[in-house]
Amino acid sequence: MTVRVRRAFEFDAPPERIWNFISDPGKRADAISVVESYEVAEGSNRATWEVSLPIPFLNSTASVETEDVEFDPPRHVKFVGKSKVMRVTGEHTVEEIDGGTRLLNEFVVDGRVPGVERFFKRNLDQELDNLEAALRRETERPA
Repeated sequence: MTVRVRRAFEFDAPPERIWNFISDPGKRADAISVVESYEVAEGSNRATWEVSLPIPFLNSTASVETEDVEFDPPRHVKFVGKSKVMRVTGEHTVEEIDGGTRLLNEFVVDGRVPGVERFFKRNLDQELDNLEAALRRETERPA
């Protein structure tokens, strides 16, 4: 079973403010509650997340190697994360709208161990809420 969530956010902020956040692998990782820590590879489009999922069969964190596989500034970024427990894809598209910006988001999670997909089916909407909240905090700060 694959878990897929799509959601759009609208902001009263210019597209470049949204792009500066969503194109940064560290800022994206900060917004995800199950990412306990992460390391962004210097000068690259790769990051390693240490993810803690409260499921049986996973008694410690799992390393997820992420990489931006599509990068079209300042409009679109897509990343893929791979680990022994799951594969995750996140896609973000920035659109200018009258008076602000719309951010289109899609996340897909394919579990590789029992319980991963069930966890994300229950929690992926909350993770998108976390992403939106982080973006709103960022855009409320002075540029």
